Amino acid sequence: MAKRRRRWRHRCCSSPAVPVAAALLLLLLLVTAPADADAAAAHVQRHLDRINKTAVRSIHSADGDIIDCVPRHKQRALDHPLLANRTVQTPPPPSRMPASLVYRQQLAASSSRRAWQTWHHAGHCPRGTVAVRRTTAADVQRARSLALFGRKNKRQRRPLAPDVVTGNGHEHAIAYTASEVYGARATISVWAPAIEEANGFSLSQLWILSGSFNGSDLNSIEAGWQVSPELYGDSRPRLFTYWTSDAYEATGCYNALCPGFVQTSSRIAIGASISPVSSVGGPQYDMTLLVWKDPKLGNWWLSYGDGAGGLVGYWPAELFTHLSDHATMVEWGGEVVNTHPAGAHTATQMGSGQFAAEGFGRAAYFRNLETVDADNSLAAVPLDAIQTMAEDAGCYDIRKAYDDDGRGGWGAHFYYGGPGHNPASCP
Repeated sequence: MAKRRRRWRHRCCSSPAVPVAAALLLLLLLVTAPADADAAAAHVQRHLDRINKTAVRSIHSADGDIIDCVPRHKQRALDHPLLANRTVQTPPPPSRMPASLVYRQQLAASSSRRAWQTWHHAGHCPRGTVAVRRTTAADVQRARSLALFGRKNKRQRRPLAPDVVTGNGHEHAIAYTASEVYGARATISVWAPAIEEANGFSLSQLWILSGSFNGSDLNSIEAGWQVSPELYGDSRPRLFTYWTSDAYEATGCYNALCPGFVQTSSRIAIGASISPVSSVGGPQYDMTLLVWKDPKLGNWWLSYGDGAGGLVGYWPAELFTHLSDHATMVEWGGEVVNTHPAGAHTATQMGSGQFAAEGFGRAAYFRNLETVDADNSLAAVPLDAIQTMAEDAGCYDIRKAYDDDGRGGWGAHFYYGGPGHNPASCP
């Protein structure tokens, strides 16, 4: 009898082992899951605290952006170790800006209108501050990882590629010129191309380049407009900058998402949306960008719009190796990401989404292509000095010209872009 009781007690006391273990595991998950989520949120918040500096005024734009007016000497750029204890350079006077004898004629001949920034309708930043688009937790959480937030992917390069291109799903339609240069300028039409993939983008920009195209020492300064739902959370075209000193390996980022680019403007916010934009068959809006090297201090300045009033800020010479001297190539054009969704070419548009042959009013353009020489003078680029490249002209193409299509005053220019996927030429 006692023996049977011992067996019963053994079965009674040992059988709940599995349910108890499962309950303990469930309890552990319930305890650790919120802890992990809290830790991740805290990590994101610490990153945001590094990016978003304390503002003296915040402006709520109609497009949903918040523009923070940050004291110039407390901006994110000065967190860079190479810029520690540096003062912000005073914008150079007009006498140090590149001279151009033909610019007034170009302005007078323009039949396009100027695009500006949406947030200007809601307020302004006071003197002594810089206008900075506030980065949100949602912006960071859309990135594939915190380490990749605000950075371009590393690229594989072909030895003969004239640019930061190739492979890795990036496609281009660009014009380029190779020589010793100290800056470049162009006027770029602004559009809102459709983006198919959530992590895709479409941009139009200029590149200032020096270094090896098939190594790890490429220096690049970049500025233009881009549509990037992943980076900004919408489909509006936005002013952007980028830089790298090691071929996109570890240095550089978009806008002010890492230390580097030093902003001086209280009127222009990098990353802010641009409006109005061009429409097919409707009004055409464009913006003028100039990047040039200050001959006195060696920093690379960005100007948005016309004249000294459009100075945005500068890339300090200390950030670069090759570009601490001069550039060896300039590029202008468009770039998209093609991840081959559903096995087909992306339908992400470049420019207006129309091919170059559509011309003015329908196709996107760059006009008045100029470079800055060693004497700090702007000179129109001869058409025969401009080469063009498009990896897949059935998807996106480019066509250069020099005032031979009835657009007087445009100098060297080109139309470019395309719809991406289409049954006729881009399956």
